[in-house]
Amino acid sequence: MATSAIDLRTFTYIDILQPQTAGFLGTISRGYMPLEGDASLFVEVSPGMDINRVTDVVLKRTSCTPGIQIVERRSGVLEVHHRDQGQVRAAGDAIQEELNIKMEDRLKPRVVSNQEIHGITGYHAQIVNRFRHGNYIHETTTLYILETHPAGYALLATNEAEKAANIDVLEFLSFGAFGRVYLGGSEDEIAEAAKAALAALAEITGRPNPG
Repeated sequence: MATSAIDLRTFTYIDILQPQTAGFLGTISRGYMPLEGDASLFVEVSPGMDINRVTDVVLKRTSCTPGIQIVERRSGVLEVHHRDQGQVRAAGDAIQEELNIKMEDRLKPRVVSNQEIHGITGYHAQIVNRFRHGNYIHETTTLYILETHPAGYALLATNEAEKAANIDVLEFLSFGAFGRVYLGGSEDEIAEAAKAALAALAEITGRPNPG
């Protein structure tokens, strides 16, 4: 592992932001909203204040635009995006070079929970609809909930799920102690979406994350 004081928790590229995932990011972004088709980089570091160093490097060395920066005591997160995938890759390279960290220093994602609820009831659907920032879920459809650690990998899981199946992105939380993904759709489509999300997480290399 690198000798930098920064602890790299999440470091993941998104090649092409899918329509609902990009739209969802637009509802929660306090910076500049990404567009469908943009490439994205999501970074989570500890301690949280060090995300300012990450942001400084990216904005000085590339043309990437910041969508999300959240600073908490324990961890900080940054999402940047650009239409050109090369600029996003350059942002990742600049972070590693300037801050003496490597992508391999990141934590491997760990699936904390993974649930499919078939034939969701009307009141349950309404509870989910009260807190979601994305699409609605309808009674009798299937609700899928995925919980990840670290939290940042929820973005990748959501994007890959949407890429693989015709589902509704209801909500995802990509910062804090754990990441959470809420998806809705038919039973068959949710099964495909869940398969894609879990496969994407399984492919990520990094430090062991035993929990």
